[in-house]
Amino acid sequence: MQYGWQRTALLITLLLVSIVSQIDRVLPFILAESIKADLNLSDTQIGLITGVAFTLCYSLAALPLARFSDGGWARRVLLFCIIVWSVMTGLGGLAIGFLTLTLSRIGVALGEAGGTPAAHAIIAQRIPENFRGRAIAIFSMGIPLGSMIGFGLGGWASDAIGWRNALFGAGIMGIVLVVGILFFIPKQGVLKQETQHRESYIKMGRELFSKPAFGWLFRAAILMGLSSAPFYIFTSPFLIRTFGLSAGEVGLSFGLLQGVMGIVGTLFGGKMFDKIANKGSKGLMNPPATIFIVASITTTMALFMPNSWMSIALLVPGMFSFAFMMPFAFGAGHLVAGPKKQAFSISVLMLGPGLIGGTLSPFLVGFISDYATTGHYENGLQIGLLLVPFFSLLLGCTGFIVSKKINDLVK
Repeated sequence: MQYGWQRTALLITLLLVSIVSQIDRVLPFILAESIKADLNLSDTQIGLITGVAFTLCYSLAALPLARFSDGGWARRVLLFCIIVWSVMTGLGGLAIGFLTLTLSRIGVALGEAGGTPAAHAIIAQRIPENFRGRAIAIFSMGIPLGSMIGFGLGGWASDAIGWRNALFGAGIMGIVLVVGILFFIPKQGVLKQETQHRESYIKMGRELFSKPAFGWLFRAAILMGLSSAPFYIFTSPFLIRTFGLSAGEVGLSFGLLQGVMGIVGTLFGGKMFDKIANKGSKGLMNPPATIFIVASITTTMALFMPNSWMSIALLVPGMFSFAFMMPFAFGAGHLVAGPKKQAFSISVLMLGPGLIGGTLSPFLVGFISDYATTGHYENGLQIGLLLVPFFSLLLGCTGFIVSKKINDLVK
């Protein structure tokens, strides 16, 4: 594509897609205490709704939607997905119990499953390789920005207008975004010759996993899901219960810091990824691996602090680590997969955190929390959330192995 305003408009539009997608994803996290009280849910059910129900559908739907995206339908996939997840987010405001809320989140997951692969396909097709890491970082910046807006506005909405109206508003916001897609993302996703060669899922998957670097990157992605999912889902309820904060206070403090750290982390991560990749990719994943080991220590300390500001401050390295890792993980996926398979590789990497990480860990944290609470432990969620630093430590160790395998691949 041409440089200048067209590329800028495309990246801004994709950034807005990422922001709105993340807002719809994180709203139930900050609204969890209100939803739990209104619908009489347990922590285990919250974990099932935000974890199993969402990520299972998200992961399974990502593969076929990524295939369409790589095959020249990325723009149409993106339009379809935004409409679906926005409508289903709004319908979540009509939920009357566990089942109806679960169904709405499954619908949101179905829509969001294709958003990221489609966006990565567009980036791979339209953005030069020497700018690829920064383009991915700009798109990934929507995660912290969306988290910041979602937590901030969601916390305010929970206190001021109720959780149902918050979901209605988020759904409407997504529908408005469709206009931007129609105007600023080109109709033709790929060149015609790129749509003619179609391989089976199994063949493409075998080819990816025949590379040890991708296998270890997939393991790292699973650990990323295991550590990040409960961090985002249960930190707000933990702060509200432990320190007596309101949803609005948590939204402003945790949400604002999460946004700032996320922006800094993704931009810094994208720039560092490009720098290392352009020099031969030696030790590519060492920087995020080191940061995750540090974050595992500070997050453990955060769970046992006597006041809210100390706890939130010690959560900052964890916020930074997840954002910093994003350009590295996605960029490494592009690098290992090779041309014409970037969206497929990203969807496979998302499959690991979805089917295993994001599905299992929120349920485990919720179950441990409920079990500890019934055992008369004062703060069961504190015990359950110890899984976050444990998996972060494993992720850091795995990152160093990924670096070695990528070194062997690019020699």
